[in-house]
Amino acid sequence: MTRRRAKSPSRPNNPVSFVRTAAHTFADGAFSLLELLLVLAIITILTVLSASKLTTSARKRELAACANNLEKIYLALGFYRNDNGAYPFLPQAQTSAEPLSLLLPKGTTDTAIFICPGSGDAPLPQSQPFGKDRISYNYYMGRPTNTAPQDILLSDWQVDTSPKKKGTQIFSLDGRKPGNNHGPDGGNLMTCGGAVVFSASKAVQDFVFPSTVKLLGP
Repeated sequence: MTRRRAKSPSRPNNPVSFVRTAAHTFADGAFSLLELLLVLAIITILTVLSASKLTTSARKRELAACANNLEKIYLALGFYRNDNGAYPFLPQAQTSAEPLSLLLPKGTTDTAIFICPGSGDAPLPQSQPFGKDRISYNYYMGRPTNTAPQDILLSDWQVDTSPKKKGTQIFSLDGRKPGNNHGPDGGNLMTCGGAVVFSASKAVQDFVFPSTVKLLGP
C-alpha cells in the first residue's frame, strides 16, 4: 500500500498575495494595539474621575471637621465669657492666637481645635498656651457679649483683616495663600449666636464690623 506524504502548509504562489496576507496580519495586530490603548485611556479617565470624587469628598470632610472645631472654640469662649463677663481681649494683640490662648486651661485644654484640618498648619503643644504660635482661625476681638447673634465671632483664615461686603473676596480664589484653609473652596464662619456659616471665596453676605472690633488673623 502506498503511503501519501503529508503536505506542508502551502504558501501563496503569488508574491503580491503573500504581501497582502502579511499586511492584513499586521493590520490586525495594529487594531488590537489601538483597542489596548483605548482601554488604557478609559481606565485613566475613570481613575481621574474617581480621584476627583475622593478629593471633593475629603474636602467636604475637612470643612465639616473645621466647623466642629469652631463649635468647640465657641463653647470655650462661652465658658470664658461666663467667668470674665467678656470675650478674650488683649489691647496690643497682633494675632488671633494671643487672645484665644487665654481660653486655656479653664475654657478648654484641647489645642487641636485651633488648627483647621485643611490648613496644613503645624499642631500645637497639647494643653499648653499658644499665644506665640500660629493657629488657623481669625478672631473678631472686641465683640460685646450682647452683640447681634448673626455677627461673626470666628472664621477660617481670611485674605485680609478688613470688613467684607457681599461679593468681595473673603477667602482664597485659587487655593494659594492667604486665606486658603480649604484651598479655593471657601471657608467657615462662626456667628455670635453659635451658628456656622459657610461662604464661598467671595462673601455670600456682608461681614462687616464697627471700629471697636479688631479682626485678628493667624
